[in-house]
Amino acid sequence: MVAHKANMVHLGTSASPFSLLDVRTSQTISLPEQKGDLATLIMFLSNHCPYVKHVRNELVRITADYTPKGVQVMAINANDAESYPVEEPEVMRSLAQECAFPFPYLYDPSQEAAKLYGASCTPDFFLFDANLQLAYHGQLDASRPDNDHPLTGGDLRDALYKTGANEPVDQNQQPSSGSPIKWRLT
Repeated sequence: MVAHKANMVHLGTSASPFSLLDVRTSQTISLPEQKGDLATLIMFLSNHCPYVKHVRNELVRITADYTPKGVQVMAINANDAESYPVEEPEVMRSLAQECAFPFPYLYDPSQEAAKLYGASCTPDFFLFDANLQLAYHGQLDASRPDNDHPLTGGDLRDALYKTGANEPVDQNQQPSSGSPIKWRLT
C-alpha cells in the first residue's frame, strides 16, 4: 500500500465557503454558517480508503472530546461516485450509521469543495481557528495501517488543544497521507 501525501496549504489561508448535503440527515450544511465557536475541523474522508478505515474510531473519539468545547467537525467525501460506487451517498449514509459518526458526512459530487481546499488524499485534515483561518493542515498522528505506531490522534489533538486555547500551533506540520482522492475524468 503506497501512501499519497497531502498537498500542503499555506497556514493562515481562509476557509472557503460551501453548501453540501449531509447524507446522515439529508440537510444542507453550509460554511461559514456552521463554523465552531473555537475552531472548525474539516476532514476529507472516503468510504473505502484503508487509511480512513484505520482512523475512523479515533475520529469519532476526537469529535466527542472536542465538540463540547466549541469545535465544529465536518467530513467531506469528494471521491468520484460514478467510477467508484462504494462512494455513493447511500453507502456513505450506511457507513455513517454503522460507525456512529457524530459529525456531518458531506457529499461533494462536483468535487468543488475538495478543489477549493486543495485536498488531495483521504484522510486530509484542515483545522481552522475561530476566524476560519487555517491553523493546522497535517497528519492525525504517525500511525498508518501498515506500521506499529499507536493510533492516538496526537498531532491533531495537540493542534485542536492549542487552537482552542488560542495558542500558536507548531508550524512544522507533517502532511497527512492516505489514498489519493478519486477525481472525476472530464
